[in-house]
Amino acid sequence: MENNEVLVEISARHAHLTREHLDILFGEGFELSFKKALSQPGQFATNERIRVIGSKGEFPGVSILGPLRSATQVELSLTDARSIGVTAPVRESGDVAGSGSCKLVGPAGEIEISEGVIAAMRHIHATPDDAERMGLENGQIVKVEIPTANDRSLIFGDVVVRVSENYALAMHIDTDEANAAGMAPNSIGKIIK
Repeated sequence: MENNEVLVEISARHAHLTREHLDILFGEGFELSFKKALSQPGQFATNERIRVIGSKGEFPGVSILGPLRSATQVELSLTDARSIGVTAPVRESGDVAGSGSCKLVGPAGEIEISEGVIAAMRHIHATPDDAERMGLENGQIVKVEIPTANDRSLIFGDVVVRVSENYALAMHIDTDEANAAGMAPNSIGKIIK
């Protein structure tokens, strides 16, 4: 890959849970079971699923990603959120204060979360070495061109760069954004500063 290229991954709807909420939804002391590793080190898809319910509908089999977090977060596309009647402000992952609410249902129980539903801001994960090599800084806002073979190529603006030793180089967009570009999974984007 060239110095301005980045792998672009499509992130479908999913949830991150706290220990407390996992216990309520699946039973005291329940442990998530590993399904597959994700591109970001230490992150993984699990075999477990929950129902996410809004005022107009629900998604019955939403994936849970591990490991457990300090705050429960449900990530939906804006289309997903509208279709089930929940609010999902565009936010960076982890910024859940004052975000949307919904009901979560698991095999052992259910909870109403008063905040935690977001549409994830499109972002690039980079290590400090990646960022230095590419001339990027943590928190920087860039554009990324997604060339496609089907006459739907586009340039995404407002892409936030997130730099950490714990990351692997990749850009994440949601299903709405991928569909807008007619993008195939694991396409290569070009960063424009």
